[in-house]
Amino acid sequence: MNTATSTPIIQFGTSRFLQAHADLFVDEAQRDGRAAGPITVVQSSGDPARAARLSALAASGGYPVRIRGLEDGRIIDRVQQVSSVTRTMSTATGWAALEKVFCEEAEFVLSNTGDRGFAPQPADEQPEFEQAMAYPAKLQLLLRARFDSSGRPLTVLPLELVRRNGRVLQARVLELAAGAPEAYREWLANDVIWANSLVDRIVSEPIEPAGAVAEPYALWAIEKAEGLIPPCRHPAVQLVEDLDAIEALKLFILNLGHTWLVSEWQQMHRPPDTVAALLDQQEVCDGLLRVYEDEVLPAFAVAGLGDEAAAYVETTLQRYRNPFLDHLLSDIAQNHAEKVARRIGGFLEWANNNGDTTRKPLLTGLFEEMKTDA
Repeated sequence: MNTATSTPIIQFGTSRFLQAHADLFVDEAQRDGRAAGPITVVQSSGDPARAARLSALAASGGYPVRIRGLEDGRIIDRVQQVSSVTRTMSTATGWAALEKVFCEEAEFVLSNTGDRGFAPQPADEQPEFEQAMAYPAKLQLLLRARFDSSGRPLTVLPLELVRRNGRVLQARVLELAAGAPEAYREWLANDVIWANSLVDRIVSEPIEPAGAVAEPYALWAIEKAEGLIPPCRHPAVQLVEDLDAIEALKLFILNLGHTWLVSEWQQMHRPPDTVAALLDQQEVCDGLLRVYEDEVLPAFAVAGLGDEAAAYVETTLQRYRNPFLDHLLSDIAQNHAEKVARRIGGFLEWANNNGDTTRKPLLTGLFEEMKTDA
């Protein structure tokens, strides 16, 4: 296992997405001295089935990421070793050790804890650590320990696909700290940097015990804030004035399309396994194009993003059809109801708020059907 005297980046989550996204970016930047330093990865779920992955993430020599697809018309198919992770821990078995690392080493906190990662849990209200706590409650305890030990602020960068994810996480942590001393709450509100960010990369399959297969396209957009410095400088890491346009394009074109395709896939008797294979069925492909052309693009046009959205639809369709990725629909289907609410319901609300009055029978029908089923 790799060892490190200090890991300025503490990451909550062991997903293959993080392995092929933030961890890979830090690794590439670190080689040129453009990263804050190596990473401690923390398994917050306590799932014993992932113990092998946790160990392999910090193995000597790193873990493999295979990049496959088309980039600027060229076929990309390469494997690179990622060695940015130099320590792994689990909240379930090493809370005291994690608290020490968090207090003494952390400068950046990354997280990608799944679609339900911010969802409150009954254990969140307990004053002492319990494994059943949700990620924000565990983070609040760690931040309190850090404040009490040194008061050094840090930057929190959630990568969950939640709109204004930094502000949402901050609000939940402040809610959990409601009974804490005012100085601590002011520190959380004013000194800790809570960055809103958006991530975009299709990571189609794992490489066991650690590693992943991903497309060449990658984006980590971070909204500028006073004092904010990203954990690494990398071509895929962009500091932007505002995330609204980028967020709408990704959530309501790429992610919405995924959710629409899963809904079609779930109704089939003998469905294909992958996104590319599903789009080979002309009826499904035509349906997705109708959704984009008749219901999605008019809303972007009203919002003043017509050209950007049309280009992003073309890019999205190319990414969907990447012949080198086995992008499993069963993976995308996880937490489907929540995704319909956030992606389809969220789009319908966004379109209405922007003054789009065009009819959207396909998306409205899917959203209403899911509400009825729920």
